[in-house]
Amino acid sequence: MAFLTRKIGIDLGTANILVYVPGKGVILNEPSVVAVSGHDKKILAVGTEAKTMIGKTPDDIIAYRPMKDGVIADYRVAEAMLSYCITKAMGRFNPFKPEVLISVPAGITSTERRAVVEAAINAGAKRAYVVKEPILGAIGSGIRIEEPGGNMIVDMGGGTTDVAVISLGGIVTSTSVKCAGDRIDKAIIDYVKKSHNLAIGDKTSERIKMGIGSALKVPEAKERHIKISGRDYISGLPRTIDISTNEIVDAIKRELKEMTQAIKDVLAETPPELASDIIEKGIMMTGGTAQLANLTKLIEKSTGVKAYLVDLPLHAVAHGTGQALDHLHMYKKSIISKR
Repeated sequence: MAFLTRKIGIDLGTANILVYVPGKGVILNEPSVVAVSGHDKKILAVGTEAKTMIGKTPDDIIAYRPMKDGVIADYRVAEAMLSYCITKAMGRFNPFKPEVLISVPAGITSTERRAVVEAAINAGAKRAYVVKEPILGAIGSGIRIEEPGGNMIVDMGGGTTDVAVISLGGIVTSTSVKCAGDRIDKAIIDYVKKSHNLAIGDKTSERIKMGIGSALKVPEAKERHIKISGRDYISGLPRTIDISTNEIVDAIKRELKEMTQAIKDVLAETPPELASDIIEKGIMMTGGTAQLANLTKLIEKSTGVKAYLVDLPLHAVAHGTGQALDHLHMYKKSIISKR
């Protein structure tokens, strides 16, 4: 009856949760947001439906993210989110429990790992495995990680930037910094507050980042502009302003410096033989934040090593979970926890 056991790969991100089913591909890509009723703590909505409630809910409904910096911040709500993913993949009335493989940041502690595995089992998994995001990103991008050559992968998500050098199926050297998309959004909010006396929310900040954000300054003729609305800090009334690309470059430079420093730190610890492989192959970029305009150019300028964005950077880790599930025997060295 082995064919009745389903397999599910979950990219459990701080900003987005993706579910991969072998043979079907990515079947779910929704925000990592859960809406909870304030008075009886009942879960009201998960994913896209819950995200639409952020900043617009009455006091008795709290919309928040159970993942912080890539790890579980609220166990009960994270369990509900995993349960939602499993139900979406398996169907509501499927009696069979699936094998679930979940991505986790490179810098995860053993306690945080156990929390992910426990949450998956309690959410309805028959067996749960966890694998570090850089390894899954490399697998999902078509890299044969079991070979002796060195590959450098940088996974930039919402909560963490994970940098790793992979060879012979394992991580040779790595780091994980809690500076990624969320910190960039917060830096934009702070900048608009200080420079324009305007209060804006997370959604507006994300729209600015995606619409006109850049890692490097651009000539004035190529600058993009966006109109944003918020609440004036002095009058308390709504106001609209115009904001430009180069303003955003200034707003987020400290965060980008921290992220590029993490890459430089890992390069400094890389054995010479593998370093020469990386110079030849370049730095592979995955994750939603890696799509920021001119970020690959900034990394190349900072490190002297060419950086490139993989195809479908947002889906690379999710595709990696599916491939790892199909070849568990091959990637058993990479599995850091299972139950």
